[in-house]
Amino acid sequence: MRLTVIGTGYLGATHAACMAELGHEVLGVDVDPEKVAALQGGHVPFHEPGLPELIRKHTASGRLRFTTDYAEAGAFGEVHFVCVGTPQRKGSEGADLTYVDAAFAAIAGHAAEGSLLVGKSTVPVGTAERLAALCEGVEVAWNPEFLREGFAVQDTLRPDRLVFGVRSSHAETILRTVYAPVLDAGTPVVTADFPTAELVKTAANAFLATKISFINAMAEVCEAAGGDVGVLAEAIGHDDRIGKKFLRAGVGFGGGCLPKDIRAFAHRADELGVSLAFLREVDTINMRRRDKVVDLARELCGGTVLGARIAVLGAAFKPDSDDIRDSPALNVAARLRLDGADVTVYDPEALDNARKAYPLLGYALSAEEALVGADLVLHLTEWPQFREIDPERAAQLVSRPRIVDGRGTLDAGRWTAAGWHFRALGRPAPVGEGTLRGLQGREKEGK
Repeated sequence: MRLTVIGTGYLGATHAACMAELGHEVLGVDVDPEKVAALQGGHVPFHEPGLPELIRKHTASGRLRFTTDYAEAGAFGEVHFVCVGTPQRKGSEGADLTYVDAAFAAIAGHAAEGSLLVGKSTVPVGTAERLAALCEGVEVAWNPEFLREGFAVQDTLRPDRLVFGVRSSHAETILRTVYAPVLDAGTPVVTADFPTAELVKTAANAFLATKISFINAMAEVCEAAGGDVGVLAEAIGHDDRIGKKFLRAGVGFGGGCLPKDIRAFAHRADELGVSLAFLREVDTINMRRRDKVVDLARELCGGTVLGARIAVLGAAFKPDSDDIRDSPALNVAARLRLDGADVTVYDPEALDNARKAYPLLGYALSAEEALVGADLVLHLTEWPQFREIDPERAAQLVSRPRIVDGRGTLDAGRWTAAGWHFRALGRPAPVGEGTLRGLQGREKEGK
């Protein structure tokens, strides 16, 4: 089929490339000429494994093109996917639908009669119904996305489910045709009305955020009671009603989806007369974990970080991404910098974005460079490269061997055996002789 994808950001560029991979002719549309030119030349302006290769493959084959011309898109497409952002409104918890409204209005004004406009953006419930009433002559459907950054190509080509929010069998048939190769591979599909389709995405994000904040609340209890949240999570995770995923305590979630989506969901529920107050507590618990890392940094630096050299491993909000939106790592780093610390950040992919957003922080080109002379190390993004750091070699680079594992993924035994004072959220402070000897020995050496 001939498809257009309106918006070529993270979601749109991925969807366009993957639809071409499924065999469709695809035209990506964006108002930014520089972004369009870059994508047409095979350059992706963000980090997503496997996506640059897919875009280059299909721009070369001719299946995938990009344009700024809505008239061209309207004449070309049989199905138009809207994949623009829904950021949080300034001064409000609600979602800003400016881009969604503009995209639907622009393509509806040029779309051929009988074509299908499909929303993929995460929107407040009721949006699809409102837009359908405004788009005369064309039909609207909703097909929410469920992409994980770092796995977006996989999640599009081999999703765990598809959701079709439709008001006619015709619209459902078209979507089944678009996704035929995916459905033939056995992917389950859920057909729903507009409100349910919209709620599936927001409910899924709310549940995941709640699960993360739950285990982080348990970490707070463990810190107060002397328990170990890692052992607790393992024990409850064996219950298949709970499961082990999203039960690793740490510095909390960030990014461009979960934080703003749970706020927008609670806000929309308020408008509907339904209280989802627990989501605000989920948000509060999440932000408290950042406070805990800052407090630990102060404690390990003798009560103040003023003048301390702190190495921060991680800038992106998660590994396999260069996305720094609402990054816990950079939030902590910036707060410590404001408290007078000399902070150096390293991240395998997100340094350029971090420099633009936080120019007052220091940046290193490698983990080893960041560690040199550090009084404290904070592990705040769980890149696999950081798990591979040799604690003994690292101990030779720093001024004082002290580390906070803010993601709960480092091997505490290895680091402690190498002489490090090792702290992790929700776990008891170490009292092993090896750790104390390592600290005392280095203090005597004046390091």
